[in-house]
Amino acid sequence: MLFYLYQYLESIDFPGVGMFQYISFRSGMAIIFALLIGTIFGKLIIRKLQKQQIGEVVRDLGLEGQYQKKGTPTMGGLIIITSILVPVLLFGKLDNVYVLLMITTTVWLGIIGFLDDYIKVFKKNKEGLAGRFKIIGQVGLGLIVGLTLYFSDDVVVRMDSPADAQTRQVTTEEIVESPETKYIKAPITNVPFFKENRFNYESVLWFLGDKASYWGWIVFVFAVIFITTAVSNGANITDGLDGLATGTSAIIGTTLGILAYVSSNTIYADYLNIMYVPHSEELVVFMSAFIGATVGFLWYNSFPAQVFMGDTGSLTIGGIIAVFAVLIRMELLIPILCGIFLVENLSVMIQVSWFKYTRKRFGEGRRIFRMSPLHHHYQLKGYSESKIVTRFWITGIILAVLTIVTLKIR
Repeated sequence: MLFYLYQYLESIDFPGVGMFQYISFRSGMAIIFALLIGTIFGKLIIRKLQKQQIGEVVRDLGLEGQYQKKGTPTMGGLIIITSILVPVLLFGKLDNVYVLLMITTTVWLGIIGFLDDYIKVFKKNKEGLAGRFKIIGQVGLGLIVGLTLYFSDDVVVRMDSPADAQTRQVTTEEIVESPETKYIKAPITNVPFFKENRFNYESVLWFLGDKASYWGWIVFVFAVIFITTAVSNGANITDGLDGLATGTSAIIGTTLGILAYVSSNTIYADYLNIMYVPHSEELVVFMSAFIGATVGFLWYNSFPAQVFMGDTGSLTIGGIIAVFAVLIRMELLIPILCGIFLVENLSVMIQVSWFKYTRKRFGEGRRIFRMSPLHHHYQLKGYSESKIVTRFWITGIILAVLTIVTLKIR
């Protein structure tokens, strides 16, 4: 909104408004506003939650200190969502298709998570929203994102090589390109570790011959649905210790913000040999707000937590990370960047599968981990909660560095 006010003031030669044309300035302001909302207004929201007696429902898992968390305000994801949306609405370009998709993702998954928390808290149902409804909601979001990216005329990729684009950087941080620069609509993404680092989802249907391009959207949309659902649920599962999901998401968000910046800048994209995504620079503003929101929420969510994000927050931040990676054509880096989410997810799948298999074969279910998700396994091994969270954060930082390094490993 402020960006459009800037455009008006610029049209009448109002002095001192030129800074709003810079992505760096608007991104910085988005971080600051998100931090302020998260820390200052977050405290007011926590008090409101306490007054409404919106406390955490604790299951008996036999974990040390778990009953100390009983009554801690939940649904704190409202703080994260507010801290993201307000700066984006103020400093982002709201006619940008990528920004609109990210706002849709935030609101969509925020509603699903809110319904889950509402049922748990007010209906006293520990199971919350039925899993099938969560999946339906996540699939619905994947359909919206996938179909929009595939069919929208505003979403294109550069056809020719960056060296042939004859581009230059100008002071407004926008790219001026020659008329020879070609763009196409295609479900193409970056592939790490390979020199010819382009993958077209339509190539999966190679056996259809010329019809592959006609049916390629099905493969692409299915991939978006899978990625969105997997990462969203991964973040939800990881949210089991104070500050674990929040801090991990802040690390991932910072990395994605860097990737978005280089992907939206033709010079850096050329140097790193990655796909240039036109008009995606506005995603840097969104991710800046995301980083500020998660760090601001961590102020109250770090051990011992004064508030929990609940599914309102965990489903939302996971979905944001997934969709954001798809938009900047970096979704194949998710297994590395979101390695914490992946391992947590796998630990649950392995535990459940092995338990069912051994119960069927031996008549008694057996476990690989003492408890899943993985962070509870370490709790039962005697590690303190703060030590587990800190070590997961360190692992997340290592994975983030590895993700950046892959840009030059071909």
